[in-house]
Order: sequence, then C-alpha cells, then structure tokens
Amino acid sequence: MRVLVAGLGVSGFPVAAHLAEREAQVTVVDGNTTRDESERIRILEVFDVDVRRGPEHVSALPQPAGGGAFDLVVTSPGWRPDSPVIAGARAAGIPVIGEVELAWRVRGANDAPWLVVTGTNGKTTTTTMLASMLDAAGLRTRACGNIGDPLLEAVLDPDLDVLAIELSSFQLHWQFSMGAHAAVVLNIADDHLDWHGGAHAYRADKGRAYENVARACVYNVDDPATRSLVEDADVVEGARAIGFTLGIPGPGEVGVVEDVLVDRAYIPQRYSSAAELGGLEDVAHAVGMDAPGPHHIADALAAAALARSVDVPTGAVRDGLRRHAPGEHRSRLVAEAEEVRWIDDSKATNPHAAAAALAACDPVVWIAGGLLKGADVDELVAQAVPRLRAVVLIGEDRSALRAALEEHAPDTPVAEVVVDSSADGADPRRGEDVAARAVELAGSFAQPGDTVLLAPAAASMDQFRDYRTRGEMFGAAVRSRLGGTAPATGG
Repeated sequence: MRVLVAGLGVSGFPVAAHLAEREAQVTVVDGNTTRDESERIRILEVFDVDVRRGPEHVSALPQPAGGGAFDLVVTSPGWRPDSPVIAGARAAGIPVIGEVELAWRVRGANDAPWLVVTGTNGKTTTTTMLASMLDAAGLRTRACGNIGDPLLEAVLDPDLDVLAIELSSFQLHWQFSMGAHAAVVLNIADDHLDWHGGAHAYRADKGRAYENVARACVYNVDDPATRSLVEDADVVEGARAIGFTLGIPGPGEVGVVEDVLVDRAYIPQRYSSAAELGGLEDVAHAVGMDAPGPHHIADALAAAALARSVDVPTGAVRDGLRRHAPGEHRSRLVAEAEEVRWIDDSKATNPHAAAAALAACDPVVWIAGGLLKGADVDELVAQAVPRLRAVVLIGEDRSALRAALEEHAPDTPVAEVVVDSSADGADPRRGEDVAARAVELAGSFAQPGDTVLLAPAAASMDQFRDYRTRGEMFGAAVRSRLGGTAPATGG
C-alpha cells in the first residue's frame, strides 16, 4: 500500500515506522520545521520512508514518489479535517483514519481489553487512576493513547493484560470500528468547537467511544448529555450502562455514601446492598490535596467503574487510589507561604475545567486567559463571582473575560498582564515575563487564607509553548517571589 502519514510527532512517527516495517510505501508530511526531528528522520530513512517537511508540503494533497495516488491517509490528531492535505484526500475518495483506528486494525493476537476514557475534562487523572487500580490488581497494563505510550506501541506489546486508554475528541473523530471492552465519557462541555465545526459535531465525536462497547458504557449521572450518548450508541448485545454519581448510587451505579465510595453496579446484591471501594481520604491521597474537589471524586468513581468491568477486586480500587501519583499541572500545590496557597491547574484549558478548579477554592485570586478556542466564558465568570478576591488576566483573549467580569463582577479588582504583541510567542522569555508579572500582581491581591489559582480556561500557545510550560513557568515565578523558601509540593 501507498500510505501518507500526516505529522511527524508523537503519533505520526510510530505510525510511519510500523507501516514501513509492514512493507508499505510510506510518505510523511509535516509543515513544522522548527522542531528537531533528526533522530526520528534517521530511523525512518532506514525503512525508506519519504519524509517531506515544510509548509510547501502541506499546502495540498501530495503524490507518492512514483506518481499516482495514495491508498490510505493516516492523520495525527492535531490535523484539522479542513486542512488542505486531509480535505484533499477526502475529496479524492482516499480513506482517512487515525492512530486509534490503525491500532484497532493491527492489534492482531493481542486481545487485551481496551478501557477507554474520554470527556471534556478529567481524562488524564481518570486514566492514571485506572492504570493504578489495574496495577494494584496484579494486571499488566499501560496508560496510553493521548498520554503515556503511543497506542500503536501498546497494542503491539503481547505481554499486556489490559490497556488504560485516554482518547481526545480529535483521536475519536478518525476512528470507525473500535470496540472497547468498556468506555466512559466523563462530561461534556463546549471545547475545540473551532476544530470540530460546532457543539453537535464535538459531542458526536466524543460519543464514538461508546460504539461497539462489549461490557460497560460508563456515564455521568450528573451530566445527562453523557447518558444520551450511551442511549444513541450501537453496542454489543449484553453491554450495560453503568452510572457514576457524587450522590447515593442506585442499582447499576457507583457513588458515594457519606465518605465512602461504593459499588452497586457489579455485585449480585446490587438491589439490596453495596460494596465498599475506598474512602474520600483515598481520593485525597490520590490527588495530593487535603480535601478533594467534586471533580476528583467523580474521576475516581469513573476509574473504579472501568476497573470493575474487568473484575478488579474492590480492595485493588482502594489500593490503586493510595498508590496514585497526582498528575502534572492539575490542581497541584506549588507552594504555601504566609497562609496563601499557590495552585497550578494550567491543564484547565477550557471553561469547564476552570470551573471545577475554582469550585475547590474560596476565596481565590484567579489567573486566567489565553486562547479561548471559541468557548463562551460568561457562565464560568457568573458562577465564580462569590469566590473571587481578584482576577489577573493574561493572554490574547482577555477581552471576553474582561467583559464578563465587568458584567457579573464589577466590584472585583481586575489586573491585566500586557506584553509586546509583536514578540515571538515561541520565545521562552516572553512566557517567563508573563508568568512573573501575573504572579506579582496576584500576590499583591492575596490575603491570608486565600488561594492563588492558575486555571486559565484557555489554551496556552499564544504566550507559551504548551500548558506544561505555562505551569512550569508559573511555579518557577511563585518560588522566585517567595525567595526560594517555599519548596514545590504536590502530595
């Protein structure tokens, strides 16, 4: 086959290498020439892969080296459906798939069940909690997909018992035949609408996680949209709908009774009793916080529901939570000094995630802003008003946040970090300057008992390389402000 691989990154490279090993004629195109990809290119050249880098190679659908047309296009998740290469392929009738679809097709003898996690927020925390529970049960597993190892590498590992797979809406968009053993859509809120072309298309792509599920479709009782996706899915006969809730669960659900996580879904006596899965103190330990937020508890319940679908014992759910290490830049305590807590939630890249972070802080000095990706922040700001001590705005899309604050919180102090818009966004000094100014302003507002929270509700690429860099620079600025006397912490 003549295969075009769109992208030379974390997803594209293993796809190209694997297909070339299978003796496909592979061409890779990537418009980005700033990254150092020399090592990957050298490896691909060993397999006679034709690597073409530069914007001129992605302005239209290319041709194979020998002429003719490609038989298949495998796209990396970040490539929009309307990009010239992808749109050109579809117009020419060439099948376009992603890494998830390819991995499902080539998994061969590896029958390790797929446990799939998606949703607008909480995917990474839920997936790593799930992997920790599986490991505590003695199962050989990997956290893979949108985090950890590339999915294609994981499915070709014959020694794994089960896969814990995080999938983004971008990845799900290009899959067509996957049949997970169990899957969860944690929540649904508007995000990436510019990429998907609207809210309906975004939700439909999230719902692809439920298609062909064999054992359990796990949904959020408190988010009816997720149940609707289950009801619309075409699943294997016998698959069950399993709800998770922060309240007392009914039969067929997992939930919370007082301070105990319980299962009324996978036990024979589910109509009359419940099995204990752990306590809220275990969730607190898992996320490195004294008091876990509602979203942390929901993530733990969703992970437990998936783990129980492969018969993980209740004790392993508890042990997995206790062994779990908190994720980077997700509600991480950077420092605490003079009775002020500094929290890094740089991974809150949309309003829904920022709302969850804000709900766990009161009062709060909120650092927000960046690239909003078409999201509406009006409801987010309106809900946050009672908690706000002050707001520090960063990023290009400050105007929408400023307008919402003027309407809903006219008495809340607001400061803005303004930098030279002509500066190179890839220059790390620009991000360092933004972080330092934001921390200085936030510190001037904070009072004893307050939390300074970086939860931008927006993407980072206008002023930082990515959300990780944004979080790292925020942490460095905090420690610099505190004179290095308060070490980074995170449980």
